[in-house]
Amino acid sequence: MNTSVAAALQVGVVVFILAAAYVPLGDYMARVFSGARDWAPERLLYKLVRVDPKREQTWTGYAMAVIAFSFMGVLFLYLLQRLQGVLPWSDGRAAVSPAMAFNTAISFVANTNWQSFSPEMVMSNLTQMLGLAVQNFLSAAVGLAVAIALIRGIIARKGDGHLGNFWVDLTRATLRILLPLSIVIAVLLLTQGAIQSFKSGFDFIGLDGSSGRSIVGPFASQEAIKELGTNGGGTLSANAAHPFSNPTPLSNVVEVIALLIIPVCLTRTYGTLVGDRRQGLTILGVMAVIWSGMLAVVWAFESHTNGVAAEAAGAMMEGKEQRFGVAGSVLFAVSTTGTSTGAVNSAHDSYSAGGGGALIWNMLLGEIAPGGVGTGLYGMLVLAIIAVFVGGLLVGRTPQFLGKKIGQQEITMAALSILVMPALVLIGTAITVILSTTTGFQGNSGDPGTPESIHGFSEVLYAYASAANNNGSAFGGLTVTSDWFQTSLGFAMLLGRFLPIIFVLALAGLLATQKTRQTTTATLPTHGLLYGGLLTGTVLLVAGLTFFPAMALGPIAEALS
Repeated sequence: MNTSVAAALQVGVVVFILAAAYVPLGDYMARVFSGARDWAPERLLYKLVRVDPKREQTWTGYAMAVIAFSFMGVLFLYLLQRLQGVLPWSDGRAAVSPAMAFNTAISFVANTNWQSFSPEMVMSNLTQMLGLAVQNFLSAAVGLAVAIALIRGIIARKGDGHLGNFWVDLTRATLRILLPLSIVIAVLLLTQGAIQSFKSGFDFIGLDGSSGRSIVGPFASQEAIKELGTNGGGTLSANAAHPFSNPTPLSNVVEVIALLIIPVCLTRTYGTLVGDRRQGLTILGVMAVIWSGMLAVVWAFESHTNGVAAEAAGAMMEGKEQRFGVAGSVLFAVSTTGTSTGAVNSAHDSYSAGGGGALIWNMLLGEIAPGGVGTGLYGMLVLAIIAVFVGGLLVGRTPQFLGKKIGQQEITMAALSILVMPALVLIGTAITVILSTTTGFQGNSGDPGTPESIHGFSEVLYAYASAANNNGSAFGGLTVTSDWFQTSLGFAMLLGRFLPIIFVLALAGLLATQKTRQTTTATLPTHGLLYGGLLTGTVLLVAGLTFFPAMALGPIAEALS
């Protein structure tokens, strides 16, 4: 089959499935978070943990619950790794080192799933299932809860500042949305040959008489929630490129759909909850324009040949699985960097300078096309509020967003939430490349000004962009096992996750204390092509002004060299 036709078919299938699920899943999620009735297992859980599901929380109470719950998650996961060697089902694996355990605990609780280790060699099945997989569910549920809290702040009419109950939102997101969908995805992966086993491996004898051992584990279930929850951490170091986790081109398409389905359908949830579905469609349109544009750019770079090996293969096939080809690899790469997933089915470090640079740029846009579970929606809504503020000032109209005034306090919280990530990326990259002790960890370091040193800079930029955006993917040439990388990237993931959440919830609280105003003709409309264009321009302008100098020092210089 012609490669262009294969690419079109894969994209077409993904878009068709997402379109088919958009209305039913989006409206279902709206009912989940707006319904007053609790399921029996939920009521039992609330009783056991002594939570009053009817008690509303202000933004401070909601934020404290998020931080306290996440802190306990970090502590539990850290201890689980440190005690791994003495726990049952350790499979002979020793305790994880303190620095690595610290980095990994923050990584999975922050929905980053950055892995500075080979998981099949370091983590036991118990740690994988009880620690890492559980956080794949819970960290995604936290993102969903925060997005819903922001929507409640936007639509609040009483002015009492209430945003709902975090514990109820967390429970419903996990039990009613993530768990059922992950079961469906896991079953689909099993039909394609993905492995699901409670054993740690089996011994075999090869055709030449040599003995070996194959690693197995609960791969299908882990793969399902890592994609569906936009987590990204794999049970294998090859991640979604390994045939045990992602066996066929069809399973690859299923995983891409799992990456995108909740963030895409959340725009419908947003439109349904605010009572104007045009709002959700406008947000979806902006996400679709950015996603499709990035897909076209990376596809163009990776389809052209550069070098003898690429010309012989007919495309840039280095680091890509033959069973996926350029089409399946690019579709996965753009989707995973456009969400906060970080799962990979190809080696991003092996992409062309332009293609790899575009993947970095996709993260630096803020991962809002369509973004992670919950994080993509609330990130886009913050940018939508900024666009309203800027547009209103430009044309002399009152800055209002769905009947809520956007004043000094509101725009301050919005601005702070989007400034966290650029500060972490640029400061972390600058310090790392200055330190003389870090160049030895770059797989492509060299004399200043050489192509090798330029790509080494791109590796570092990618690492901090991935950590601060809670993505988790990496350019594989960078070795990040030193204490500096473990600690600095750990704090980048921690601050990159929870500072924006605090600012977003503060913004939601400010909006919730306002009573809805009557929209007038002097108010800038927040739907339609005109506003969609303004929002798209705001997204591109914010990232362009912030990151163009860094991109010029790395991927752009490398592409032009």
